[in-house]
Amino acid sequence: MGDAAVDAVSETDLHRWTVAAAVIETDDGVLMVRNRRRGGRHDWTPPGGVVESSEEILDALAREVREETGLIVGSWGPLLYEVEAVAPDLGWHLRALIFRAGETSGELRVGDDPDGIVVDAAWVLPDACEATLAEAHDWVREPFLEWLRERFDGGRTYRYHLEIREGTASVSRR
Repeated sequence: MGDAAVDAVSETDLHRWTVAAAVIETDDGVLMVRNRRRGGRHDWTPPGGVVESSEEILDALAREVREETGLIVGSWGPLLYEVEAVAPDLGWHLRALIFRAGETSGELRVGDDPDGIVVDAAWVLPDACEATLAEAHDWVREPFLEWLRERFDGGRTYRYHLEIREGTASVSRR
């Protein structure tokens, strides 16, 4: 059996979940949140999180933005891009939907994230986003930076495959 057949069989057993993220941009820059990960590692990402099965995607995203940053999103723009990341060796399949936020209100603050993951938030100038996202996963960093450079209006899907070989993780874009 070839690799594609093995992947197809194993994909049926993967834990699947959907997350949504917000691109919020003002004259001060693009909003990023700093996340505390397992093992004490930190990375920066756009705000967002898991969409529960009982939630509409944009309702879930508005909730996540409010919890993580204190900001209220009054309207949403289009879906900017979608990301699929599959890690059969780790047993998961992630689908991420990234939307542009329209108007926002409220004061930027951190501390209400019920998951305790978000530990900071900041407006990052576009020129500084590459350095800020240096520790983020490829499937977070690459599509976001591509959008930031090109400012395209939706329609793109990015696919990533994560493998573990001899204890080392390898990510490929497909």
